[in-house]
Amino acid sequence: MPALTLRDVLALDLVRAAEPELLAGESALDRPVRWVHSSEVYEGANFLDGGELLLTNGFGLTDADDEVRRRYVRELAARGATGLAVEVGRSLPSMPAEVTDEARRLGLPLLALHRVVPFVRITEAANRAIVARGLSGRSVVRPWGDDHTAALLADLADRAALSQPEAEARSALAGFHPGPGARVVGVSLHGTRDVSTVDRAVRLLGGAGGASVMRAAFPGDVLALLALNGNNRPGDPIRTIQDAFRTAADPGHTTARPGRTGADPGHTTARPGRTAAGPRLTVAVGHAVTADGGWLRWSDTLRAARTTLELALTVPAAEPGIPDGPLVTSSRALALERELTRGGVEANRERLARLVQHALGPLLAWEAAHPSDLVRTLEIHLRHGCSPTRTAALLHIGRQSLYQRLERIESLLGLEIDDPDLLGELLSASCAHRVVRGTGTTRVALRTAA
Repeated sequence: MPALTLRDVLALDLVRAAEPELLAGESALDRPVRWVHSSEVYEGANFLDGGELLLTNGFGLTDADDEVRRRYVRELAARGATGLAVEVGRSLPSMPAEVTDEARRLGLPLLALHRVVPFVRITEAANRAIVARGLSGRSVVRPWGDDHTAALLADLADRAALSQPEAEARSALAGFHPGPGARVVGVSLHGTRDVSTVDRAVRLLGGAGGASVMRAAFPGDVLALLALNGNNRPGDPIRTIQDAFRTAADPGHTTARPGRTGADPGHTTARPGRTAAGPRLTVAVGHAVTADGGWLRWSDTLRAARTTLELALTVPAAEPGIPDGPLVTSSRALALERELTRGGVEANRERLARLVQHALGPLLAWEAAHPSDLVRTLEIHLRHGCSPTRTAALLHIGRQSLYQRLERIESLLGLEIDDPDLLGELLSASCAHRVVRGTGTTRVALRTAA
């Protein structure tokens, strides 16, 4: 799938909400965007590597003279920036003419953002879409050199043709020796460039006696197979691995909070997890398989971890989490999302849209005309067994307010939402709405300067 372009980024709902006006560089809108940064530092070009869209409130340009403003645009273009988006109306009353002139001369896309939308929300949505486009439908990027471990993990993730003796010999060469009765679990990480987080998690799980690992770093991702050794290890292996990664992501101090309660911890976040210039750390855990089940089972759990990672990076979470912390989730926590998108989001988009409209049409029409949060309220309520106490707590509202929302939902849909015959359809439709909304980019015409 081709890389996300500047035109695609500008079509995202949060970017459109900022009312972007294209002032220069219309012919360059199909440039690929590698990342989206925001910076109020005037020397913002210094940290760019090329391919970035830079967002700024323009504060550094307010008191600068004409030549300094022109030099700022030249430096961005020289560093290979894909574009510059400047918020106008607050710090900067209007776009300086020399900035527009220099951008036009260099062919650098320049956008004036006429409405205030928090840059953190724009960068989160845009970078999530960029990551999704990079992950969706692609094979694992093959490593350079003679890294046997990386080559084997790539073959497993891509389900390359292997024989069982070959898989066993290559895993032994990589030092991966699951003991009798061991459970093997695939893990995929995004937002880190090394394997140290995996190694810390393995040490927490008991090292060689309690766990063994085969892991390797790839461009933008880390893949791993973990083996929990011992027939009598108590507890849920998935929960155990998630807890280890929560602690490993923050070895000094962990503040963990489950994004879902109940039988499965689901999305789980812990501080800290984001660097100043990079994406948040995201960890996706596959399902547990028996070590003696064969290489196809190993492949299944690793592929499940990668599919889960893609969904975690592209689909908004059903429930609120800590926005600047790591995200630790599992294939079972996103089981419904995985089933709805089997074969890819794009292949299922029209089917999911029909499901949403059929089951939730009146709610969507109401939300289009009134500020409300009915669909999200419905999904959280259904996910937590229709418990008013848990639903109200997760939404941070009083029970009376929740009851008013639920009455509105039932009135609009003309049904009782706790009817067992309806639970499956309503939960699937509300989840599908979140999937389609989170991964969709609608092409719209940009306002262009005359």
